[in-house]
Amino acid sequence: MKPQPRFTLAATTLDAPDAHELAQFYQGLLGWSVRKLEPAWVEIGPPDGGPGLSFQTEPLFTRPRWPSVRSEQQMMMHLDIEVNDLSAAVEQALALGATVTDFQPQDDVRVLFDPAGHPFCLFVHTGPNA
Repeated sequence: MKPQPRFTLAATTLDAPDAHELAQFYQGLLGWSVRKLEPAWVEIGPPDGGPGLSFQTEPLFTRPRWPSVRSEQQMMMHLDIEVNDLSAAVEQALALGATVTDFQPQDDVRVLFDPAGHPFCLFVHTGPNA
């Protein structure tokens, strides 16, 4: 019997009109450093290792529409980013080039668009293990 192959998530990759521009935004937001830099590709990751984010230049990139509507490019995924101070985190994200979405589905989460238009969520962990 063959052994089960090992699978390890290395990164999540986001397409963008300019991989370098979007990587710079997330570097500033997360405080991560560059792991790999190519003309149309950038990888960043946390200082302690583990999965990171990759960015790929896609000339035909279309900004997703959120909330979704049937006739436009729908969001395929989004990043959930835990923060310790929601208002300060939103302020920093805005200073880096994010925009707040018009629709906010939850009081304790802020949905923003990164400079390429990908939605992402900032939240403060609440609950018994917070």
